[in-house]
Amino acid sequence: MKNYHTHTYRCKHATGEVVNYANAAIKQGITVLGITDHTPLPDNRWLGIRMAIDELPNYVNAIAQAQAKYPQLTILIGAECEYATEYHSFYLEELLGEWNFDYLILGPHFFPYQGEWLASHSDILCKETLKAYTNYLIQSMESGLFAFVAHPDLFGITYEEWDQHTEACSREILQAAETLNIPLEINGYGLRKPYIHTKSGTRPMYPWLPFWELAQDYDIEVIVNSDAHRPEDVGANIDDGLAIAKQFNLKIAKFDF
Repeated sequence: MKNYHTHTYRCKHATGEVVNYANAAIKQGITVLGITDHTPLPDNRWLGIRMAIDELPNYVNAIAQAQAKYPQLTILIGAECEYATEYHSFYLEELLGEWNFDYLILGPHFFPYQGEWLASHSDILCKETLKAYTNYLIQSMESGLFAFVAHPDLFGITYEEWDQHTEACSREILQAAETLNIPLEINGYGLRKPYIHTKSGTRPMYPWLPFWELAQDYDIEVIVNSDAHRPEDVGANIDDGLAIAKQFNLKIAKFDF
């Protein structure tokens, strides 16, 4: 079992240090563990859900210490990132370059709309914001910086009903993934969050099954991760995600970091 999406206490909404996740991963039969806390940003933007830039050396050192302590486990260093052109060189030259990160995840928790940044967890409430999220996600994918896209169906948290707009935007995302050859993530964290009640019934916030049903129409690969925010969840719901991939005959991506 492999998990490429894990957070530590540094993001301010998770618990545990890298060694705690590594220890739990070994006990749960995980062979590859990716540590991907929310990236620090050079201007300390969005500090409520990420480490400050001056915490970056400590983050890197914590992963190095866990790698030394648990040589039987492959521990990778990464970060979950929002894309903006002003951060491109930071991601490419510093994180992937100077700090030698193994990979970066595109995690679109915010998106630009009418001159401001909205939250993907709470502000996708109409077709206009859904379209803005979609456009931003695809533009971010086109940067070429990211190994995969985390929870692309995140819009289902607040855009509750599947309709022609969700289908159209989903198809745009899926087509971009095919064209750019970038895997999309079936994210297990949504299965551990409270389910939402809609006119169509009760469902997880994500993964949103209609999105993944559409995915079988495209030549794409998917990755399944736990998106762990506690050490005990390092392998959580990966089997559920794999079952979704199997249900819709989706190809599992293989990475060679």
